Amino acid sequence: MSYYLGLDSSTQGLKAEVIDTVAGKVVGSFAVNFKNDLPEYQSPSGYLPNDDELVRQADPRMWVAAMDMLFDRMKKADFPMEKIAGISGSGQQHGSVYLSAPITDWDPAKKLADQLPAILSRPVAPIWMDKSTGLECAWLTEKFGNRMRTDSGSPAIERFTGPQIRKFAVNEPEAWAKTKTVHLVSSFLCSVLCGRDCAIDYGDGAGMNLLNLHKLVWDPEFVAATAPDLMSKLPPVKPSQTIAGKLSAYFTQYGLKAGIPVVVWSGDNPCSLIGVGGGSVGTAVISLGTSDTFFATMEEFVTDPDGCGHVFGNPAGGFMSLICFTNGSFAREHLRDELGVDWHFFDVTACAETKPGNGGRLMLPYYEAENTPAVPAGVVRNFDPATASKAEQIRCLLESQALTMRRHSAWQGGGIFKRIRVTGGASKSATFRQILADVFQAKIETVSIANSASLGAAIRAANGIEGTPFDDLYAQFCSAASVIEPNPANRGLYDSMLTDYASLEYSRG
Repeated sequence: MSYYLGLDSSTQGLKAEVIDTVAGKVVGSFAVNFKNDLPEYQSPSGYLPNDDELVRQADPRMWVAAMDMLFDRMKKADFPMEKIAGISGSGQQHGSVYLSAPITDWDPAKKLADQLPAILSRPVAPIWMDKSTGLECAWLTEKFGNRMRTDSGSPAIERFTGPQIRKFAVNEPEAWAKTKTVHLVSSFLCSVLCGRDCAIDYGDGAGMNLLNLHKLVWDPEFVAATAPDLMSKLPPVKPSQTIAGKLSAYFTQYGLKAGIPVVVWSGDNPCSLIGVGGGSVGTAVISLGTSDTFFATMEEFVTDPDGCGHVFGNPAGGFMSLICFTNGSFAREHLRDELGVDWHFFDVTACAETKPGNGGRLMLPYYEAENTPAVPAGVVRNFDPATASKAEQIRCLLESQALTMRRHSAWQGGGIFKRIRVTGGASKSATFRQILADVFQAKIETVSIANSASLGAAIRAANGIEGTPFDDLYAQFCSAASVIEPNPANRGLYDSMLTDYASLEYSRG
């Protein structure tokens, strides 16, 4: 056994990485894009149009159609599917799927998307971008107070699955009564592969406001309060190394071997932690995407006293912390367009023309409502932008983003991070990586594989099936592609600016 397949069902598509654990290399990369490849589902951004801007829902048929399409592409590309010895996967966190009947083996004469509607009690699946559960979160917070944060790892959060379930159960009681199983995206697609209902892992289960992380069981009080009979509708929760089942014979039409083991799927953030080699204490990860995220393996279980951060299960064992900054690349793109510059000027020229500290210019780049801290949209600056050059405004944004990450990640371990791995589109900017290195006074490393969630899923498959230690797999597949060292001369400068940034936040309220 040496080939392992990792799948990642993200907001905008399905990706696959195949690793060869004998040769120590990635031997296949494939993808399906929902906008370009599945336009019939009318979800160019990964979700269905809705008149309510707070509502973000997807069509589960699109996810299984992508699975058929991806495997078909692999087969047509003459990839040696028969060599794949095991599979695991990553699913966008917090999305939920509602079934009226158990998943049973699929009919190979029909596509998955044609068979799925017969067992859906709800034709749509709320996803992580949904912010329509404010009332439900307020109710859960009033009922449980601080216990929901300290025991589930997060306060009641709009995008989390528990509040989403409560909204569905209250607003559509007849459909809820017909619901027999509530899956996460990860456990749903794992179940599709196995042709039977499969467990939820600790990593993804922690993003539901339902799992007691001290006991690693569904919290009976949280579950009972969320929706009637919910406990009977939840799959069991299991460790991330669990073999969920065996591959359904349905997939032999693509050259895969029926009966190969499938390791329980996890969420995209836990899988990304593994995919960048960050599963051990001392390494943090910054993902620079539409939203920026900062996550790391935890030395001990602690929760964010400010209620902005989250604790999930770490697929390598124990826990991981995560904090999300809504205004990531969204803010960078907005400012770039506002200034009318190209990406080369933004990523290279601007910082070359300015100095670290940038005259003390700072901003709160809240071009849209921010998660960390939880505040409405509204950009705040400690200077008049009319008096600053385009380059100075760009450096101001990048330094401010680095400072907010440092400020709000302190609860995750403070100064223990000597190495930070960065991934995502903006990680290509060497100047931004240098700013991060200087603000955190830590080495900033990039990794060679861009699809960290699907790579992490493949590594998890190899670990769960072969038993190969994670550290050995990191050494094979997660080596650093580049390293930027911090400049010690800038330590005091950014320590002082961190204090000024905190004051600016306080003034915003």
